[in-house]
Amino acid sequence: MDIPEKKKRIFSGIQPSGKITLGNYLGAVKNWADMQDAYDCIYCIVDLHAITLRQDPAMLRKQTYEAFAQVVACGIDPKKSILFIQSHVHEHAELSWILGCNTMFGELSRMTQFKDKAAKYPENINAGLFTYPVLMVSDILLYQADLVPVGEDQRQHLELTRNVAQRINSVYGDTFTMPDIYTPKVGAKIMSLTDPTQKMSKSDPNPGSYVLLSDSTDEIMRKFKRAVTDSDSCVRYHADKPGVSNLMTIYSAATGKNYEEIEREFDGKGYGVFKPAVGEAVDSLLRPTRERAKQLMEDRGYLEDLFSEGAARASQLAGRTMEKVCKKVGFIKKR
Repeated sequence: MDIPEKKKRIFSGIQPSGKITLGNYLGAVKNWADMQDAYDCIYCIVDLHAITLRQDPAMLRKQTYEAFAQVVACGIDPKKSILFIQSHVHEHAELSWILGCNTMFGELSRMTQFKDKAAKYPENINAGLFTYPVLMVSDILLYQADLVPVGEDQRQHLELTRNVAQRINSVYGDTFTMPDIYTPKVGAKIMSLTDPTQKMSKSDPNPGSYVLLSDSTDEIMRKFKRAVTDSDSCVRYHADKPGVSNLMTIYSAATGKNYEEIEREFDGKGYGVFKPAVGEAVDSLLRPTRERAKQLMEDRGYLEDLFSEGAARASQLAGRTMEKVCKKVGFIKKR
C-alpha cells in the first residue's frame, strides 16, 4: 500500500488591524485559502507584533476579532488549517527569549523595517520594535514550518530565520526545520487609487487610496469614481498610463478577463463608464466576504470557540518544539 506523502507545513500571520485591503486579499489572504488542500497550513493573528506600536486596548481587541472574522470569511477553514491568535499560545514569547539570546545585535541592527519604523515613529523607538524580528523567527520555527509565504519586504526576516535556525542546529544539534520561501503564483500587484506609483496600503493617510474588505458598496463606488487616471480617455494598458493600468489590473483580477478583452469591452466608452464598472466588479468580488465577516462578528461566541480550538491545536505543536528546545539548551524539565 502506498503511504501518502506528508504535506509540507506553511506558516503565515497577519496583523490585527481589522483592515484587509483589496491588495492584501488578492496578494496574500486569497492564496492562504487556495493552499489549504495542498499544504499543512498554520495561520495566526499576530497581536504580539502589533504592540510594538502603542495601541488603544479596546481598539486592539475589536480589530483582533475583526481580523479573525475576515480571515475565516476569506475562506480559511479552521478544520483544514490551524487558525489562532498569537498571544493565546505562550510558547511564541518563550521561544523568542531563547532565540533572542542566539541572535546577534548586528543582525538586528541591519533590519530595514526597524530603521523605517524608527524614522516614522521617533517618539516610540522601544526595545520590542528592535527585537520583533526575533519574535517573527520564533513564530516560524516554533511550528517547524517548511515554507513561509513572504513578500520582498519580509524576505530579510526569512533570511534571519534561516541564520538563527542554522546557528541553533550547529551549536545544539538538529533542533529546527530549515524553512524556505514559498513563492505563490504571481498575483495582481494592486497600486494606490490616488497615487498609482505606490503600492496600495492601509497605512496611507488618505482612505481614498485603498479599498478595504469591510467597505460598503457606496464607499467602493465612490473610491473608484475618484481614482486617478489621466487626461486621455482611452482604456489601454501602458506604462505611460499607470492609473488606468492599475484599474485594468484590478478589473482583470475581479473578473478574470485579460487586458485585450478589457480594452475591447471599453473601446470608445471612456473613463466615465470604465471606473464605475471596476467599482461594481470589485464590490461583487468582495461582497460575499464582507457579508460573511459581518455575520461572524455578530456571533462572538462562535468566533471565540474557533480561536480557542485553534490555540489548543497550535499549543500542541508548539509544546513539542519547546520541550525539545528546553532540553537542548539545558533547562530542567518541569515535573
